[in-house]
Amino acid sequence: MACLCGGAAAWALPGIRCSLPVDLLSSPRAPKFPGRWHAVPLSSRFFSFSSYPVISSNASSALFCGGAQAAQAPPSAAPTLREICRGKVPEHILQRAEEIGYVLPTDVQRQSLPLLLAGRDCILHAQTGSGKTLAYMLSVFSAVDFRRSAVQALIIVPSRELGIQVTKVARMLAAKPTGFEKMQACTIMALLDGGMLKRHKSWLKTEPPEIVVATIGSLCQMLEKHVLKLEAMQILVIDEVDFMFHSSKQVHSLRKLLTSYSTIDNRQTVLASASIPQHNRFLYDCIQQKWTKNDVVHIHVNPVEPMPSHLCHRFVICKKKEKLCTLLNLLEQDSPRSGIIFVGEQSEKSKKAGQPPSTALVLDFLKASYRGGLEVLLLDDDMNFNARAGSFTEVRQRDCLLVSTDLASRGLDLPQTTHIYNFDLPRTAVDYLHRAGRTGRVPFSNDPCSVTSLLAQEERFVLQRFENELMFQCEELFLQSIMTT
Repeated sequence: MACLCGGAAAWALPGIRCSLPVDLLSSPRAPKFPGRWHAVPLSSRFFSFSSYPVISSNASSALFCGGAQAAQAPPSAAPTLREICRGKVPEHILQRAEEIGYVLPTDVQRQSLPLLLAGRDCILHAQTGSGKTLAYMLSVFSAVDFRRSAVQALIIVPSRELGIQVTKVARMLAAKPTGFEKMQACTIMALLDGGMLKRHKSWLKTEPPEIVVATIGSLCQMLEKHVLKLEAMQILVIDEVDFMFHSSKQVHSLRKLLTSYSTIDNRQTVLASASIPQHNRFLYDCIQQKWTKNDVVHIHVNPVEPMPSHLCHRFVICKKKEKLCTLLNLLEQDSPRSGIIFVGEQSEKSKKAGQPPSTALVLDFLKASYRGGLEVLLLDDDMNFNARAGSFTEVRQRDCLLVSTDLASRGLDLPQTTHIYNFDLPRTAVDYLHRAGRTGRVPFSNDPCSVTSLLAQEERFVLQRFENELMFQCEELFLQSIMTT
């Protein structure tokens, strides 16, 4: 039995719903797409009925390094990236993608690209490392006219570090392969907090780039000074959208960008994240607030398994004064290939009292006591931009132990990371999901990977709540066995 829901044709079976936009089926512009559309049980914890177009899949996604590696082969009937993108994405971009290793699509790419390349507004909702970045990047290159010197694509990111990473992927794809040297070059600008804004002003005035990757603060500075103009913008991408909407520092500027500096009538809008709490409500708000067009499609991959199933989750209960020694013993016992130690942000009360941040305490302790072969590095919100950039560069170039706040948990592609340590528990299940998503990534996903939390007895119920929400199980490690190992 077929029914119409929010402009979508849906198959209605007992307990199952899957929808496919009507105009994608009927449009002569629609690309051929032999892949499968998966249905998902309504009883699933992470999927509930929506009156808007939703494409869901509970198939296991191939894990990507932020979409930067080739996936394992999908079923033989599935199309390649070239087959999906042919006629929409420029040939030299497809050739560069194949040279880098982007050949076979992940689930989110296979499901989203036909819609993105048809010009539809989309919400990409899939695991960390599932290939969302490549999906929206190919859509960006399909929308840009390389012969026109104007800002045609805008990618908004929540942090400088993620912006550096996204810019690197864009420039790798835009580099002209052999045989295309005479092709018009595509210019990509990174307009990030702490960057050389004076030089960027001159650049924007004399020869505007086709693609801009920006943090919202730096972007709004340029817009308010009328240095950057968005009249020619064809596509707007907002990465880690849920984080930005829940950030008091960014949400006002983000809303202004979506509704005042540009409008839905003149652009394609793509929103991406691994976690969108109450996603049906968010979809409703997108339409009601005119952040997206009415026919926006929510592509939800792996709604049943929000994080990689092969990760080992562990916890150890210890007193506050024992945490540093417990962490040291865990590191010596685990011998991680590369690891991230997540520490809570310093409170305003602690700052006013002149106390050092927890990140500094952990860093100093490990530098004095850790005898493993990994260098200990710091990535903190309060570091100046040059120090942050230097630390991020070092982390990407070699194996290390990184002590960080949640700054490192969003979108950063550090595929060599095998161990995550929650020195302080994250505030929410979503934050736990993003921290855990920094490990178990291709090509190191076959290495032993774990997420270990250090907590007080009274915090155990918080971790249990995360287990229930994210559907994973934690193994308890006992303090005595760790200390005597």
